[in-house]
Amino acid sequence: MTVSTKYNFTDYFKTANIISLFMVTVSLILIIFKGLNFGIDFKGGTLIELRVVSNSIKISDIRSSLSNINLGDLNVKEFGKDGDYLIKFERKQFDKNINIKTIKEKIIKDLQTEVNFRRVENVGPKVSSELLNSGILAIVLALGAMLFYIWVRFEWQFSIGSIIAIFHDVLITIGLFSLLSLEINLSIVAAVLTIVGYSMNDTVVIYDRIRENLSKFSSFKIKEISNISINETLSRTIITSVTTLLALLSIFILGGEILRGFSFAMIIGVLIGTYSSIFVASPILKYLNVTYKTIAKDKDDIKN
Repeated sequence: MTVSTKYNFTDYFKTANIISLFMVTVSLILIIFKGLNFGIDFKGGTLIELRVVSNSIKISDIRSSLSNINLGDLNVKEFGKDGDYLIKFERKQFDKNINIKTIKEKIIKDLQTEVNFRRVENVGPKVSSELLNSGILAIVLALGAMLFYIWVRFEWQFSIGSIIAIFHDVLITIGLFSLLSLEINLSIVAAVLTIVGYSMNDTVVIYDRIRENLSKFSSFKIKEISNISINETLSRTIITSVTTLLALLSIFILGGEILRGFSFAMIIGVLIGTYSSIFVASPILKYLNVTYKTIAKDKDDIKN
């Protein structure tokens, strides 16, 4: 029996796996040696969203004004529209004489213009440490729950493939954040958890079709069955990915600076998750030599 397939994905499995291995390795090196740019949520400190009325004020003026105050590690950057700035600092030694009111008065005095503090967030070192541990725990528990789900629903070979694909997606996404020095905060943790669910959903759809086709074409090799299954689910995969990306791009462009990190992580996650369900999860079954016998419920169901 022959089955026609429009695209021969299996011809690109080896090349794609080499690329994936390279990206995962680079991501691990970046995460270990360069580290992550943790935000106030995980590092502790104070965040101020500042709006300056005068258009003549430069970022260097604000940085110069604050440099005379003992605020510890200080970071000032443009945020959103012209005149909007984001100030982040981590005071290692607490000074009772320095508070938000003092900082505002100092800026107004030095800049000689009206300023508005649109948002102020304070996170203590103990709270930030607890948030970091909770974020890591949430990701680990999500991965564990996915592993249990896939183990119950599919055979162990499928479980290994899906978990490798999820780790692949998460590591590359976090590695990209490390490469670009983008801030890691609670919203990024939420994005990573969403990526885990999206990647698993995409993988399960293809795995379901592969398992169905293993019974239908029991004499075929897993390479041929994977190719047939990917082609059969390709339209669903593309439609789901494109519609999700359209929504995320709208958030990224129109959602403002607050949602930009979250939407960027999700965009990368959707792209990588779609890729991994085809070029990472499916080849694993080939390497583990999955056959119809693998999914047979009992010996009487096996076709000799």
